[in-house]
Amino acid sequence: MICEGSVLCLAHAYVADNVPLPRRASAFGILSGISSCSFVFGNLSTRFLPSTASVFQVAAAVAMVSVVYMRIFLPESSMEAAVIAASLKDETMNECLIEKTEKTCTDNRRPFRTGPSLTDSISLLRSSWTFSQAAIVAFFSSLGELGLYSALLYYLKAEFHFDKDQFADLMIINGIAGIISQMVLMPLLARVISEEKILAIGLVFNCVHIFLYSVAWSSWVIYFAATFQILAVFAGPSLRSIVSKQVGPTEQGKAQGCITGLCSFASIVSPLIFSPLTALFLSDDAPFVFPGFSLVCAAFAVMIAFIQSVMIRAPRVIPETKVDDPVLVEP
Repeated sequence: MICEGSVLCLAHAYVADNVPLPRRASAFGILSGISSCSFVFGNLSTRFLPSTASVFQVAAAVAMVSVVYMRIFLPESSMEAAVIAASLKDETMNECLIEKTEKTCTDNRRPFRTGPSLTDSISLLRSSWTFSQAAIVAFFSSLGELGLYSALLYYLKAEFHFDKDQFADLMIINGIAGIISQMVLMPLLARVISEEKILAIGLVFNCVHIFLYSVAWSSWVIYFAATFQILAVFAGPSLRSIVSKQVGPTEQGKAQGCITGLCSFASIVSPLIFSPLTALFLSDDAPFVFPGFSLVCAAFAVMIAFIQSVMIRAPRVIPETKVDDPVLVEP
């Protein structure tokens, strides 16, 4: 989970570095859609591989192929390279001015960037109210989604006698809905609707999607609820796009890392809350009869994220002359 989150974080930072602001929401959506494709094909491939051991072998081989492809074909971030070059040039010129009495100017360059720390994350959260709002949305939406997946398998097995194959089919439906939504619908919507509105749309449909699971009275309702993923998956890419616009080009990694860290923290907290809650309400000792109560709580967490998202206001964009990336100012 940690490695996967780190890879996705770096992918988001790379996209933010190389895609202009007007197309960034679409780019994040396409990136998430490709991730959904890999999820669907991964689930389908497990049906045809002969053994569990072969599943891990194929997964390792594909991971190695991705590393080789990245190393050979993926170019260095153009924005990052431009900013670093400009900074080093300014630093060298300043050193030359200071040491102008000498015949030559020595190049005592120090490392330009340091790794993100807790202090960096706190500074980012305090630097922009919009960034702080996005962080709250990221935490509560992740808490609700992870709460859903912590409880869903046990809930479906207890209430509708789902087996692992039916659960895998449900995940494939969710993945296909995500592919259609993120690679087709979101690029179209991003041209006419702001990321803030797309985020709110995604969160409200995610809330409805989880709530329908909790009150399902038949197995067909479960499959119907899964189709709401076609709009629910808007939340992730639009949130990443909003975050990327709150910082400069040299801080994209720190910003995306901060959001990924909050999502990872939610992945730790969520099972501690929802797993015992699910076990309690699926047992004979439940305080009241409501097997899907833990899912209602997960939907409530997403609702908190939705309420916060509707209060996000788009910052004003001021063009910057030194680097081809605008500066954003809070309204």
